[in-house]
Amino acid sequence: MNESELSPEGGRPVDLYLDLLRIRMAPADYALLLRMVEPALKAVEDQSAGPIELSLEGAEGGTVSQEVRDEASLVLAVAVTGRLDNQIVEIETEEVGPVRIVTDADTAVDPDRRKEIADFIGERHRQDEELRGIAEVSGLPTDV
Repeated sequence: MNESELSPEGGRPVDLYLDLLRIRMAPADYALLLRMVEPALKAVEDQSAGPIELSLEGAEGGTVSQEVRDEASLVLAVAVTGRLDNQIVEIETEEVGPVRIVTDADTAVDPDRRKEIADFIGERHRQDEELRGIAEVSGLPTDV
């Protein structure tokens, strides 16, 4: 393990990361980020089962900057992994175009691993489209 992966003394890594963001970000952006991540952080803390999503509901959802979205994703990655070396990388896929993902620092710089991820995303997209087509033909809702 290297220094960037170690948990800070006496605290959770996500708390340290949030403190750094509070200092670095504009107050309005930081407040927005907190509103986005608080439900997911609570679910992680409570170890609730089920998918975790960023909350982008309401009128402000469409106006959230990419920087705030990226930082919210990194906050959740730190909360889940306990690692402070997560990074956002953009991976190009044939099926859906560029996709932004959160990954560890080693994967971020490994072209073979990034290709594996792009292939997985493409296969998942193909499966989703096939299932959507089956649901459509069967008269089932496709917006789930």
